[in-house]
Amino acid sequence: MATNPGILSEWPWKRLGSFKYLVLAPWVAHGCHLAATEGWRELDLGYVAILPSMLLRALHDQAWITVSRLYNARGKRQIVDRGIEFDQVDRERNWDDQIILSAILLLLGAVYMPGGQNLPWWRTDGAVLLLLLHAGPVEFLYYWFHRALHHHFLYTRYHSHHHASIVTEPITSVIHPFAELLAYQLLFSVPMITCALTGTASIITFEIYVIYIDFMNNMGHCNFELVPNRLFEWIPPLKYLMYTPSFHSLHHTQFRTNYSLFMPFYDYIYNTMDKSTDTLYENSLKGKEKEVDVVHLTHLTSLQSIYHIRTGFAQYASKPYTSMWQLRIMWPVSWLSMVLTWAYGSWFTVERNSMKKLRMQSWAIPRYNFHYGLNKEKEAINDLIEKAISEAGKKGAKVVSLGLLNQRIASMEVENFICRNTQSWG
Repeated sequence: MATNPGILSEWPWKRLGSFKYLVLAPWVAHGCHLAATEGWRELDLGYVAILPSMLLRALHDQAWITVSRLYNARGKRQIVDRGIEFDQVDRERNWDDQIILSAILLLLGAVYMPGGQNLPWWRTDGAVLLLLLHAGPVEFLYYWFHRALHHHFLYTRYHSHHHASIVTEPITSVIHPFAELLAYQLLFSVPMITCALTGTASIITFEIYVIYIDFMNNMGHCNFELVPNRLFEWIPPLKYLMYTPSFHSLHHTQFRTNYSLFMPFYDYIYNTMDKSTDTLYENSLKGKEKEVDVVHLTHLTSLQSIYHIRTGFAQYASKPYTSMWQLRIMWPVSWLSMVLTWAYGSWFTVERNSMKKLRMQSWAIPRYNFHYGLNKEKEAINDLIEKAISEAGKKGAKVVSLGLLNQRIASMEVENFICRNTQSWG
């Protein structure tokens, strides 16, 4: 929570725990009732599409979480070279609350907002209007609202909760007290409400706008630089219209600079651009693989283990030996992940930790328990282990340990390879 939590800091459905999605039950029931009484052809597609689009948003956010943790585990192009504390993981576990709130507001708008019913699939004039409203009023109002949130009174009661995360993750972007995030949602709804009232709203325009907000929020907090420099060389004015992860990272480390939402031109106008923005961007883009002292080479176990590693779901990773019904119904995704990891011909970094000057990494061979029992896989696994050990040596590792099944299947050649490299590493 914030340093001194203000009014409406707590989310209304916090006490419901994992049952919080029940707050959407009335709309689900209403949609089913309409389908049963009026038929699918008579349904308002914009209304029906809201809940599936929220599921798409959750998958989009989770994809960003996974990619970000994989990149930051490697350390290449990482902006803030620090680990994430357990307190931050716990604090940011409710990142899906904002999706529930957004769904409620959209559903209310689809029912009660004039012009919010029976929307067409696309309207070009509405898309242009929405773009102009976002670049103008939304960005301008957000900039000054954000600066106000850094005033001591509002900061200690609300915004300090967000800034408790110095090393950001994609989901850090939506970790705010309820009142603050509600204000953001209302601000972002200004273009959509205007389009609805002027009769220029459309389903695809609204979907693109919501995805755009999620994408930019996630990108700005991912803690690794991914925007290529060529983009700004080809389109120089773009630096005023699109921020980068390093741009917003400075806001979390310096606090009093880089206030803009997604378009930095207001920071240029009001002289709040951090002077080290360009330097940090260039240095982050160069990046380099971090050296390591200790490498533990492990492997995946059951099909569900993909969800328990750090790059998966925090809720499941915190309970690695517990079988949950949610994971059982996700078996198609589990099988797909198994095929993808099996096809991936290299080890990958699971996590990176530091203890004073000791740098440790856990690497995983993309094979599951049952692969180790297949004779035709043994040679391939040995080859993967050998390549991983060789790479560890190049990174300066002084100690390499193997997971249980990796030890069992490792051939004498691999053991000799370890001995040779251990001697050469000194």
